[in-house]
Amino acid sequence: MQALLNIGVRAARRAGEVIVRNLNNLESLTVTAKSRNDFVSEVDRNAEAEIVALIRRHYPQHAILAEESGAEGESDTRWIIDPLDGTTNFLHGFPVFAVSIACEIKGRLEHAVVYDPMRQELFTASRGCGAHLDNRRIRVSKQRTLEGALIGTGFPFRANDRHVDAYFAMLKAVSQNTAGIRRPGAAALDLAYVAAGRTDGFWELGLSPWDTAAGTLLVQEAGGHIGTLTGEPYQQGGYVVAGTPKVYAAMLELFAPLVPEELRGR
Repeated sequence: MQALLNIGVRAARRAGEVIVRNLNNLESLTVTAKSRNDFVSEVDRNAEAEIVALIRRHYPQHAILAEESGAEGESDTRWIIDPLDGTTNFLHGFPVFAVSIACEIKGRLEHAVVYDPMRQELFTASRGCGAHLDNRRIRVSKQRTLEGALIGTGFPFRANDRHVDAYFAMLKAVSQNTAGIRRPGAAALDLAYVAAGRTDGFWELGLSPWDTAAGTLLVQEAGGHIGTLTGEPYQQGGYVVAGTPKVYAAMLELFAPLVPEELRGR
């Protein structure tokens, strides 16, 4: 395993230990609201501190972009960290959440780790080396059409209200043209599941770079496509569509008349 990826894996596992240790203490946790329906707990901060400390110990010169502590340092190598993706699920004891860590070099994603501490599933990817689940190579599904496809999504709880109607129009269109929709509540896992072939596609509005950086590389290395609502290259954060090559194209076609002008290219 490459050195940078190895550090990412070790950091994700340590953060996962912090998260699992606190599952029986949910009622006593300190929780604050960052914005409407967007919460942070001491577990998020402690898990992030474990990740950052390990990275700093080995690579003190690297830059970091973390959900809770923000951007720090300047370097060609940057770590993009979500210590607990799915905080709302975690705070309710709903067992769908993950640690997401990506490493980019000169603006290009090179390594990715998404760790599910409840199932102890480790999704990893390195550019040019494929995507893996617990060291087993994974690929996107062979699904070629929306008919029969299972699609993941996330509700736009932080998106501007004027985009909610557009989202629900997309939701209606997908529900009428596929086998089903799933909304687990953790975008990093949603993208990992596309990479593993557990779902055939995914879309969401109003995401942040730490939500999707690791998942983006997982999807790409597993043979899938990922882009904006109108098919432009995805730049991390904002509005995303991912899936098998054929399902991705079909979703873009389905969404084409539904995307508001202000969201085109985002």
